[in-house]
Amino acid sequence: MAQKVVLKVLTMTDDKTKQKAIEAAADIYGVDAIAADLKEQKLTVIGSMDAVAVVKKLKKVGKVDIVSVGPAKEEKKEEKKEEKKEEKKEEKKEEKKEEKKEDKK
Repeated sequence: MAQKVVLKVLTMTDDKTKQKAIEAAADIYGVDAIAADLKEQKLTVIGSMDAVAVVKKLKKVGKVDIVSVGPAKEEKKEEKKEEKKEEKKEEKKEEKKEEKKEDKK
């Protein structure tokens, strides 16, 4: 299951260190998405990876604090939206088929 790890990289002060932090997180197996906020010095990593492995890798870049670790809720919402869209499409197709049958009679 995918999880969301939010980290504060205290040494991430410019674009160069931001890029190093992103590249270090990208090397970890299971990472799906990475978002970096230079202003707040936060790095958000989403995927089915180990949070400890992420911190261990980022310690090579600089000092790291874990802000939060939890499930990636955003993905579930998108999946539900897609399922609802598919259901609506199927219902519309069935209604059209029924209307055509009634028209033929």
